[in-house]
Amino acid sequence: MLDRVYEKDVAITGIGQSEIARPSQLSGMRLTVDACLEAIADAGLKRSDIDGIACWPGDNNNGNSFSPVGPNALQNALGLQVNWFGGGYEGPGPLAGIINGAMAIASGLCRNVLVFRTITESTARQSNKEASALSNKTQGRDSSFAWQWYTPFNVLSASNLIAMYAQRHFHDYGTTPEQLAQIALNARRNAQVNPKAIYRTPMTMDDYMQSRMISSPLRMFDCDVHCDASTAIVLSRKDVARDAPNPPIRIEAIGSALNQPWSWDQISLTEGAAFDAGKMMWSRTDLKPSDVGAAQLYDGFSILTMIWLEALNLCPKGESGSFVEGGHRIARDGPLPINTNGGQLSGGRTHGLGYVHEACLQLWGKAGDRQIAEHQVAVTAAGGGPLGGSLLLVKD
Repeated sequence: MLDRVYEKDVAITGIGQSEIARPSQLSGMRLTVDACLEAIADAGLKRSDIDGIACWPGDNNNGNSFSPVGPNALQNALGLQVNWFGGGYEGPGPLAGIINGAMAIASGLCRNVLVFRTITESTARQSNKEASALSNKTQGRDSSFAWQWYTPFNVLSASNLIAMYAQRHFHDYGTTPEQLAQIALNARRNAQVNPKAIYRTPMTMDDYMQSRMISSPLRMFDCDVHCDASTAIVLSRKDVARDAPNPPIRIEAIGSALNQPWSWDQISLTEGAAFDAGKMMWSRTDLKPSDVGAAQLYDGFSILTMIWLEALNLCPKGESGSFVEGGHRIARDGPLPINTNGGQLSGGRTHGLGYVHEACLQLWGKAGDRQIAEHQVAVTAAGGGPLGGSLLLVKD
């Protein structure tokens, strides 16, 4: 471990979230402003206190639905005067804005960084059902570094890629469809008590099994739900955070490592970048997996949640199937509640920051009907394949 772990100097002081809709009648900018103003007020700050701004992936492709608002646009909209701003597609996936913002604070560039993530894919899909297809990503948003090698072979959706992860997990470890189903079923139960969630109707095992096969073995309910939403997080220097109205939630450790080629298919299909991120995160703290009271884990596809459980040592490698079997361990009243807001499978694809927002609500005891038992330590993780980042959060 390095002599100085920079993230320990940074805390989360405020959170905000716009409406989550499928689709929203509000513009991407309106959603972003709503979330950011809420977060700033929640931190007990004024706009003039914000001296840094970050998001992921930033301003690109003229504001397409995957990133309709970037830091430059939001700075102008809110009239912010910042010492640092950042955004870019590279990095450890959807949590990159928080990781970069924490580095900016720890290096002395700023005191309070506003981090946000906005997505309007539901609106885009109204006019073009292929708006989020990988074939549309060979230019613009992702340049052409990766997707140019996949789309000529009809890999038109991320589900085609992640299905290989699920199939390999089934093959290597004996994971079953009934075990995989527990990720979706747990998400739906939690979404039922989240007033913002997209899907709130009850779902049974039969409903899951009878849903359409998207890319074997992934069914429709294994895939996240496109929506329009914005989430914002305020990061503050630790000494500034002591004066905030909310108890500071300290960033105890970060995982952002990638120790393999950036590829979706030429990596370990039962690990990806998640294991690299998890190993790095635990190397930067004296806390242990047994200290974690709740986990908000990426469920862009249900198999990724199971991989993150293993990557973060919340269960042994290859045993996530038996760990989630029956759904009891991961339920809100279980020993390790996961995705307590319904995740992206039922709550809506808020794409990364939604997990941090939920973790903070739970740590502060502000989650309403879905509030779980009091705890001090939570973990969040986002990304799949070669993109992966994790945060260990501690309420002081």
